[in-house]
Amino acid sequence: MVLPSTKRGLLLINLGTPDAPESGPVRRYLREFLNDPRVIDIHPVGRWFLLNLFILPLRPAKSAEAYRKVWTQEGSPLLVYSRALEAAVAERLKGDYEVALAMRYGNPSLPDAIAALRAKGVSEFTVLPLYPQEATSSASSSLARTYEVLTEGWDVPNVRVVPAFFDDAGFLDAFAAVARPVIDDARADHVLFSFHGLPERHMRKSDPTGQHCLASAGCCDVLGEANRHCYRAQCFDTARNLARRLALPEGGYTVSFQSRLGRSPWVKPYTDIVLPELAAKGVKRLAVMCPAFVADCLETLEEVGIRAKEQFVEAGGESLTLVPSLNAHPEWVDAVVRLVRASDGPPLTARAASLSEPREPASR
Repeated sequence: MVLPSTKRGLLLINLGTPDAPESGPVRRYLREFLNDPRVIDIHPVGRWFLLNLFILPLRPAKSAEAYRKVWTQEGSPLLVYSRALEAAVAERLKGDYEVALAMRYGNPSLPDAIAALRAKGVSEFTVLPLYPQEATSSASSSLARTYEVLTEGWDVPNVRVVPAFFDDAGFLDAFAAVARPVIDDARADHVLFSFHGLPERHMRKSDPTGQHCLASAGCCDVLGEANRHCYRAQCFDTARNLARRLALPEGGYTVSFQSRLGRSPWVKPYTDIVLPELAAKGVKRLAVMCPAFVADCLETLEEVGIRAKEQFVEAGGESLTLVPSLNAHPEWVDAVVRLVRASDGPPLTARAASLSEPREPASR
């Protein structure tokens, strides 16, 4: 008996976006996003109170206003740019892979994207979470949900996962290619690498030794066994590699972390604290890169491109130039195709790799 040939599918996953820049859609999006125990990793009762008594009554209107500042005629920037990447990668992989985009939260949903691939006869999946650095609140959550959906059916397909690509040469070369002309045109005298922030406790949870992460000022200077899964350490590694590609001088760049939420300590230094410090040190023309994002979104376009720019100028700087993200830049499309091709090999079954929802922590 001759078995039918295997049809492969590529699932590109990004974090998500509301369907419209209005309070209702934003509230639905935030409820799904922040109710994830991998995002707000506290006791479920505490998370319910935080979400329903403090965040959801107040934040949707403010976030919707921010989204309206960057919304395009085609829709959410994150979705528009992610769709463009999906189309470009699908064209390059035509005949070898069926390609679908999914969002961890919101639309297009993971169940819908997986169903669409299965309807095309896909029986073997390659999953590429579009997060350069490894974080439980993004990549792990996306994979856990993917495995959950894939194992709902009777037949569990084979799955390959493209790992975090924070140090991938193609990713780094593409970002440097995007940044170089922008930095030159802006005549920037300093570059700020601003990454999305996470709570410090997430770093400590990723340290198998329990003694390295955040235990010293230089804990992220070198990647090793203790911090190989540490998001902060991977961010610093990305920044160092980009600085070398851009030939930035010693002291010519700074690393910081944005978007902190709540009162618990998040990884430092904070972008909104670093900006006035740089202005006070005499930096006049600042270029900002956001290498935790492969597509421009609220955090890049509004938080940095608008608010951070206003803050830096008010603090005495002359200009702040946001370096665009990778979006669907041809070199990034090339890098994605190479990452997918490199993943070809003996498959891992979703059944073997399946992750359940994280166990809720005990009361604190």
